[in-house]
Amino acid sequence: MTSAALRSRAWKLLEMVTTPLLPSDYLDLVSPLRAGADLRGRIEAVHPETGDAATIVIRPGRGWRGHTAGQYVRIGVDVDGVRLWRAYSLTSPTNRQDGRVTITVKAIPDGKVSNHLVRRTKPGTLIQLDQPTGDFVLPQARPAKVLYLTAGSGITPVMGMLRDTEFDDVVMVHCAPRPQDVIFRSELHDLVADKKLRLTEVHTDTDDQLDIARLDELVPDWAERETWACGPAGLLDAAEEHWMEHGVQERLHTERFRPGIVVTGDGGEVTFSATGKTVDADGATPLLDIGEEAGVLMPSGCRMGICFGCVTPLKAGAVRDLRTGEITEAEPGVLIQTCVSAAAGPCDIER
Repeated sequence: MTSAALRSRAWKLLEMVTTPLLPSDYLDLVSPLRAGADLRGRIEAVHPETGDAATIVIRPGRGWRGHTAGQYVRIGVDVDGVRLWRAYSLTSPTNRQDGRVTITVKAIPDGKVSNHLVRRTKPGTLIQLDQPTGDFVLPQARPAKVLYLTAGSGITPVMGMLRDTEFDDVVMVHCAPRPQDVIFRSELHDLVADKKLRLTEVHTDTDDQLDIARLDELVPDWAERETWACGPAGLLDAAEEHWMEHGVQERLHTERFRPGIVVTGDGGEVTFSATGKTVDADGATPLLDIGEEAGVLMPSGCRMGICFGCVTPLKAGAVRDLRTGEITEAEPGVLIQTCVSAAAGPCDIER
């Protein structure tokens, strides 16, 4: 009998012994980061960055394929007994010697996962991981001059780029309410001292919001620079309009953490037929959030309408796309993206 046949026979015997579980279930308990297991990571450290932000150091399982600077990763975290998925930018360089990766999370008001990670997570915690994804990345050919335009936690994917790739001429304009709210501030100023970065901080509590026209003053040659911008929708909308007006829109690359919501509906009663739960919903809150708040296990991904990880059948009623206002009515086989859809009257979601 060949060795492969012997292994197969031994595995079948193990399956008989461990029924109703599988041998792999026991292996997951002993070695959750092993090759061949569902991709997981172990949190090894939590480093505070500001009063409401922290860097999470993760040891990924052996199936991790690596990332490109600027990409994000979906993580699954158990919060109060419910598995919730969120996407966070990777802030570690691609060649970190110890094989660990980092995400940097800013706790947002009522953010279940972000507050859990920043304030409650302990080293040793296991999380689920997806492979990294996203096209907010640097090109193969290095541009001669670079501008990073960021605000708040929008600095996180850019920090991954700064740590990964050096440029001869790189400028950053970053907005935060106060100096102590600037994530990575000490490291940024070290880069400035080493003449690897020119940095302008805009403190919005005292300087007000950044008027995009100020770039003429802050970075006079901004139109000549390849630009990566990440931050709130207002900043990115203004940047896209500004670059378009000057005919250099091809030099602007943006990353949005949330979809631009432009239209809301009337709301209605939402039924999650698979779990039997019914809740009232307004016309502005995504059905993904409505379901999670009701304790329904909802699939999710990027939470901004890009990855289609939240797609769910619409059994009855109608929903409104929060980005466009388009109404989708239920009919056989209709799927909706719950992260960018809200109730447009009573509806039934197959969850």
